Amino acid sequence: MCGICGEFRFDANKSDLQTLSKMMDRLAPRGPDDYGSFFDGAIGLGHRRLSIIDLSNRAHQPMFDQTLGLSLVFNGTIYNYRQLRRELIQYGHQFTSESDTEVILKSYAQWGEDCVNHFDGMFAFGLWDNHKQQLLLARDRLGIKPLYFTENTNSLRFASTLPALLAAGEVDTTIDPIALHHHLSLHAVVPAPRTILQGVRKLAPGTILIVNSKGKTVKRYWTLSANRPETPLTESQWIEATHAALKGAVDSHRLAADVPVGVLLSGGLDSSLLVALLDQNVNTFSIGFEDAPKERGSEFEYSDQIVARYNTNHHRYTIPNNQVLTRLPEAIAAMSEPMVAQDAVAFYLLAEQVSQSVKVVQSGQGADEVFAGYFWYPLMQAAQGSDLDRFKAFYFDRTHEEFLQTVNPNYHGEDHTSQLVTDLLKGSETFLDKVLRMDVTTLIVDDPVKRVDNMTMAWGLEARVPFLDHHLVELAATMPPELKLKENGKYPLKAIARKLLPAAVIDRPKGYFPVPALKYVRGEFLETMREVLTSQACRERQLFQTDYVNKLLAAPESYMTPLQGSKLWHLALLEMWLQKNI
Repeated sequence: MCGICGEFRFDANKSDLQTLSKMMDRLAPRGPDDYGSFFDGAIGLGHRRLSIIDLSNRAHQPMFDQTLGLSLVFNGTIYNYRQLRRELIQYGHQFTSESDTEVILKSYAQWGEDCVNHFDGMFAFGLWDNHKQQLLLARDRLGIKPLYFTENTNSLRFASTLPALLAAGEVDTTIDPIALHHHLSLHAVVPAPRTILQGVRKLAPGTILIVNSKGKTVKRYWTLSANRPETPLTESQWIEATHAALKGAVDSHRLAADVPVGVLLSGGLDSSLLVALLDQNVNTFSIGFEDAPKERGSEFEYSDQIVARYNTNHHRYTIPNNQVLTRLPEAIAAMSEPMVAQDAVAFYLLAEQVSQSVKVVQSGQGADEVFAGYFWYPLMQAAQGSDLDRFKAFYFDRTHEEFLQTVNPNYHGEDHTSQLVTDLLKGSETFLDKVLRMDVTTLIVDDPVKRVDNMTMAWGLEARVPFLDHHLVELAATMPPELKLKENGKYPLKAIARKLLPAAVIDRPKGYFPVPALKYVRGEFLETMREVLTSQACRERQLFQTDYVNKLLAAPESYMTPLQGSKLWHLALLEMWLQKNI
């Protein structure tokens, strides 16, 4: 896990250290252990390293193979790197390190751009082929690792974070009106290739981008199919197959490391199941906040049961609400893109503590999307109307009409988000199959997955997500939705857990990472949002309509999204992020 960046010049100039250093400095928290750069005429590559596999200098990046004429910067983990290494040795390749980085280099030498299809893992990398004079950018199938880029007539630059690109300058920071529509409609999700800024784009999951002096070519190498198997499986066979795939993912995510691997234990089914499947003396970490009048601030009563059952080496942290507000600017500064989920600051504060004990953790993100665990799935399933109507009634933060009331006329236009979702829901599968496919391949990428990456890597902590192992995801996509929806969702995981976890953890209502102070906007938090949205910077930006902002400020708890997010918080967070970065 690391931070990567690079520049490819289209003009006659050479890439220089000054440009790369600006990006690398912003990426330093992602890789506190080492750094390096590589230059060869038009190309410059930069790297910040978090040492996890092969802790020696032999795994230093950028990694350069003079014989092959290949140079690489890589962020992530290839879980099957040992198997690939053995296979590549049989093909005659020689290795000088024990790293998964070198496996990527030799895999490209063996299979070319098709190498990505051989990798099990989470990855984003930039690979320079000196013989072809071309740059290959690649991102893993589920978009677990981020990859942003910006280009002009002179160059293309890429980096692990959007702020790193801004640090190098020459970026168009105009707000993208289509991205703004998505941001305010889909819980701050802006699907690739867009970002909130016109001048920055991101590589889509399961995609490679080839750049040379003639231009660039985008190729998708993976798509998710929801077709049923030719031979139907019984319920017990589905459960057995899910158990085997999840256990394989948990084990591979644990073994691909030369450092200890912990678990972020929330007290819910997903993270508790990870602890049970690891079945060893594992380090676990939980966080809680002060209670609010309407909501508890921790799930310790559940996580403590898992700790007792599996005798984990547990670390429990309680954060006072006043620290949430004090540390909020730091968490926002760590966001590559504005993120409105209330648990972003929770992950940021938890990662700070966890990083003092371990470098790698497993996390339960993805289970709800893969196995239909959210309450809105059965509501959508039961609703009438078109696919779009059934989805947006329970998911969109605001209608198009309300969007027009929210932002100034300069940002008005068509209902871009409805058009996007209509396209994403196309296909011959059942309605819920299509919703889950869109969620797993698009919506989750730019909400919980991005949030976990940004907030953990702000402290040099690698978060691995076994529920998004692509083999498990592909298996679950072919499973009948009705099986997933049994027992209020995630039935296959609940069935696996019956012999492993307390019933109180399995059968409890679905919980979320509770940060009550941000969910119920009151007191100091309300005043902070008022200051932000009435600030001179906000007024000069002229992004939001004053009447709409004043309406929210007058009664913030009266204006919540269908998924119970604060509409006032959504606006304030976006403005805070813009003030931090532009």
